[in-house]
Amino acid sequence: MLKTYEATNIGLVRKTNEDSYITIVPDTYIVADGMGGHVAGEIASNILVKTAKDILSKENIVCDEVLLESVILAANKAILDQAIQNETYKGMGTTATIFHKSGTRGIWAHVGDSRIYLLHKGDLRQITRDHSLVFDLVKSGTITEEEAKTHPQRNMLTRAVGVNEVLAVDKGSFDLAPDDIVLLCTDGLTNMVSETSIKEVLVDKSIENKADCLIEKALAAGGKDNITVIAVDCNV
Repeated sequence: MLKTYEATNIGLVRKTNEDSYITIVPDTYIVADGMGGHVAGEIASNILVKTAKDILSKENIVCDEVLLESVILAANKAILDQAIQNETYKGMGTTATIFHKSGTRGIWAHVGDSRIYLLHKGDLRQITRDHSLVFDLVKSGTITEEEAKTHPQRNMLTRAVGVNEVLAVDKGSFDLAPDDIVLLCTDGLTNMVSETSIKEVLVDKSIENKADCLIEKALAAGGKDNITVIAVDCNV
């Protein structure tokens, strides 16, 4: 099993923690950020994590992009089915961000605005693309990254698991090298802490627990949302 740093925190504003995360031994990592009224967001993210565990814990599976995509699609159906059975859960959904280390390759699948970053030789690069309104507006040049931070619709997702029967899942792979670090996180981190500060924590070898340190920074900045972090030290 790879060396990992994992932590979650309710933050300073929310009444419940709707984030879920899991490490599936030996080398698969997942974060999910739920949404919906009452406890529905927590239920949606829990369904995503449970579905992934049920599928990815089976023996003799070949973990590739297609399998990770199928995990998210299976969770999509399970969440929709649960909402049909319980009217109070209608409209719930979750992000889904999955990373699997396969030798010197990183394999991933993703829906929503939780993120995967790769730290390689001191350079921090976002692997996933946010499925959010403000991300699209920034990419189109309509607003700046600074404006996105305070945009009134900055939390509006354009794609989430458990909302529609038809769901497009982003997926891909990337090279891994010795000393690379892969970071999975919910937007409770990225909305509070700059990528520059995130990189500073990841490259600092003196920091004992990088996940705890990143969460502390998010709390110090206001902790306006639930925060979940998994940092994977990919010594190949």
